[in-house]
Amino acid sequence: MAHYIIWIIIFFTIAGVIIRPFKVPEAIWATGGAVVLVILQLISPADAFLGIAKGSDVYLFLIGMMLLAETAREEKLFDWLAAHATKMAKGSSTRLFLLIYLVGVIVTTFLSNDATAVVLTPAVAAAVKAAKVEKQLPYLLICAFIANAASFVLPISNPANLVIYGSHMPPLLQWLPQYIIPSIVAIGVTYFMLYLTQRKTLKQKIESNILIPVLSEGGRTAIFGIAITAVILLAASALNIQLGLPTAITGILTSAIVIIRARKNPLTVVKGVSWSVLPLVGGLFVLVEALNKTGIIQILNLLLHQSAQNSVNQTVWGSGVIIAFACNLINNLPVGLITGSVVQGDHIPEIVKSAALIGVDLGPNLSITGSLATILWLVALRREGQSVSAWDFLKLGFLIMTVALLFTIASLWI
Repeated sequence: MAHYIIWIIIFFTIAGVIIRPFKVPEAIWATGGAVVLVILQLISPADAFLGIAKGSDVYLFLIGMMLLAETAREEKLFDWLAAHATKMAKGSSTRLFLLIYLVGVIVTTFLSNDATAVVLTPAVAAAVKAAKVEKQLPYLLICAFIANAASFVLPISNPANLVIYGSHMPPLLQWLPQYIIPSIVAIGVTYFMLYLTQRKTLKQKIESNILIPVLSEGGRTAIFGIAITAVILLAASALNIQLGLPTAITGILTSAIVIIRARKNPLTVVKGVSWSVLPLVGGLFVLVEALNKTGIIQILNLLLHQSAQNSVNQTVWGSGVIIAFACNLINNLPVGLITGSVVQGDHIPEIVKSAALIGVDLGPNLSITGSLATILWLVALRREGQSVSAWDFLKLGFLIMTVALLFTIASLWI
């Protein structure tokens, strides 16, 4: 009976996170569900704290990346990048589309997909307004789709990567050969499909005489800090060191240096960070810990083992596709947590783990509720006076994500 109650509570909690009834923040639903599980003694306080503790590396990673991204945004770094891309387009809407896409790849790769959704979206909106673009949505859609498509270039490109692998994160020299070709395929196919669906809208004139804003000293310092952070994290990954602490240290130091040199109030940056992401992730870790009590993780692990023993190829396709679509039913963070618990068992082939990670990272391009990054993008979009319905995004996402997913999973055998 207790198992059924756990499932019911988790169902309503995830539904609350995705639907946000009464506009209650996602973090309230996640932490509320975790608290109810403890109050009803369906999970002990000790086990709840154990679940929260399992996310320590993810929290540190998010703190560092959010501070770094918000500092760069505050110093108008992303506006500067977007303005340069617009000027380089030289009046070509198609070239502008490609250049913004490439900027999105870089930001996602080195600052994570959440940064692309939160800080690049308003920068792109500002750039296309400056270019007097009549139909702006195709350019803003880039920020949503590339945030997920480029999120497994590096381990740091998506917090979900840390969730899935946990303490078993492959060293960088193992990660790159494993994911570089699938990443290129995912980025390339997503671009092609997105362009194909938007090509008619892109037939419009844009302003070529773009004024490039002056990059502040703080902005230049932010670029240097981002570069140093990338080098440190690549080194940490190569040495098989968990990425959370190095990310937090470099993010905090970079933000502090920029704030001091620019003589700004640190509260300006601190207030701009979406701190609610941390309790949201913590609550989800508690939910997954409760799921462990129901035995579902063990059942899924057993099924995965049996499937892999029967046919590795079918398991690769099945796990990648099923996980990709599941992300859009209950969001990719809880799916990533469950997947991480399942695939870390012994004797699971690496190619199956890769397919699972691709499903978690790329699958959310199907719908606006698929990932935290897409939800954050939708919020940023509304602030810019733009909107896209769940149905319109689903029609677009089904075509783009499905084709990209199939090609990307197939590339695992290259």
